[in-house]
Amino acid sequence: MNRKTWVLPVAIGVLAPVLAGCGDSGSGDGGGKPIVVGTTDAYEKSADAPAPLDPAYAYDSALWNVLRQTVQSLVRVPKGGGQPQPDAAKSCKWVGSGGTVYTCEMRDGLQFPDGTGITSKDVKYSIQRVLDIKDPNGAVGLLSGIKTMDTPDEKHITFHLSSPDATLPYKLATPVAGIVQKKFYPPKSLRKGYVLDGSGPYTLKAETNSKAMTKVQFTKNPKYKGSLTVKNNRVDLVSYAGAPALGDALEAGKIDVMTGKFDPSQVETLLDNPPEHIQFMEMPGLETHYIIFDTSNAATSKPVRQAVAQLVDRGEIASKVYSPVAEPLYSLVPAAISGHTNSFFNRYGNPNVAKAKTILEKAGITTPVKFDMYYSKEHYGPAKEKEYKLIQKQLNDSGLFDVSLKDVADWTKYRKDGMDGKYPAYTMAWAPDFPDADNYIAPFLDADNFLNSPYNSKEIRKTLIPAERRGSDRGEATPDLEKIQDIVADDVPVVPMWQGKQYIGARDDITGVEWSLSTSTDLQLWELARGVGD
Repeated sequence: MNRKTWVLPVAIGVLAPVLAGCGDSGSGDGGGKPIVVGTTDAYEKSADAPAPLDPAYAYDSALWNVLRQTVQSLVRVPKGGGQPQPDAAKSCKWVGSGGTVYTCEMRDGLQFPDGTGITSKDVKYSIQRVLDIKDPNGAVGLLSGIKTMDTPDEKHITFHLSSPDATLPYKLATPVAGIVQKKFYPPKSLRKGYVLDGSGPYTLKAETNSKAMTKVQFTKNPKYKGSLTVKNNRVDLVSYAGAPALGDALEAGKIDVMTGKFDPSQVETLLDNPPEHIQFMEMPGLETHYIIFDTSNAATSKPVRQAVAQLVDRGEIASKVYSPVAEPLYSLVPAAISGHTNSFFNRYGNPNVAKAKTILEKAGITTPVKFDMYYSKEHYGPAKEKEYKLIQKQLNDSGLFDVSLKDVADWTKYRKDGMDGKYPAYTMAWAPDFPDADNYIAPFLDADNFLNSPYNSKEIRKTLIPAERRGSDRGEATPDLEKIQDIVADDVPVVPMWQGKQYIGARDDITGVEWSLSTSTDLQLWELARGVGD
């Protein structure tokens, strides 16, 4: 999700959660009472982020989790993972063997909530609008490979790509390709505020204060026609300031489900000794965390970045800060995704001060190297501060660095300043748009990347990314994917630090919990229902 902002995480294919929920398949809302889901995600707008719910702007896991309930795309990834399946579309297929032409036929009777019919021209309008607005904060890069779109009639749309891209169906399943209504969404400008209209499983009503959206009411959309079965009539998504407050609300019965960023010690307690009538689940996940460098900044030149990669001790960070929720990460691509290789470990091995010193001496760099490293405790939680203080200690104790830390409370400012190159080094996390290695590579390294990074490897952009996208059999892409990861380990535009698991808690009368959060941290609220508690 700037995505993608980001939260916590088995192989691509059908994925099963670690624990199953209790109860039966559920029969709905138990007398009309809404299911209340609490989250630590925050939803704020400002002068720099005036249109947080516009699909052309939103690129944050928290915001995408709102959009996914409300906007509908041609296809969507099934709840257990795997290849995208039709949703607004009746069917989709590749045409020919070149991998550049993809066509879809629309379902019959599609409507927006106000009864306006939906045609292939609405799909074209929605996607073309994203491409035309080209908002730097948005996910336009996912759609930039679309060269033209044909709509020969109201039921069919064909995409012509500038180069082969086997991941296009996954991209069309994301909210950036969601179908919007022309009368609400101008062709060249964003729709501002906390408003969102779509043909997805729910309609949306937001409650706000002067600064943020505090509650989102999702009501079952009677006009929805697609592949989902909506198992409730209403879900309220409520934002809480921190995981402790979230846990208290669940135990007190103020909310039925909780999801978001949890403190590691809280996770350990809830796994070992959950409160009565509470189920707390550890689930597979694919979120990853990184140090991001401004590669154009003289203070963080390539040898400096390599020395940082040689010194950071991921094992210490995982065990001292994040146990039991994280594991060390040695590549852009996380373990359990096809194409993963431990490039950074292969290149640098274990932390070694002497090797880091040699890297800097060969480059003629005077030590200690000084630069500022930024993070956002308010956005990522108190564990992020502990992590970066430990990283600072690891670097500075070597005698080779004099790194200072800067905490930025305002997430919108943090995100913008990072994109504008104001930070020599800073932290970001990534929850994937879709579970494929390409989505851990292109958003960081391709043109129009979400970091707005000055780093540009022509071999990666011009040769390797196009090559890895050609084959629908993703196993065939492994050699190109591994080479990309090796180049990144040498150039070090980012240092991968850890990948996490994800967690969700619920009261024991809520069913469908095990399917309500995908490995990509996507909320699937339509899976929730009320059953019978223990």
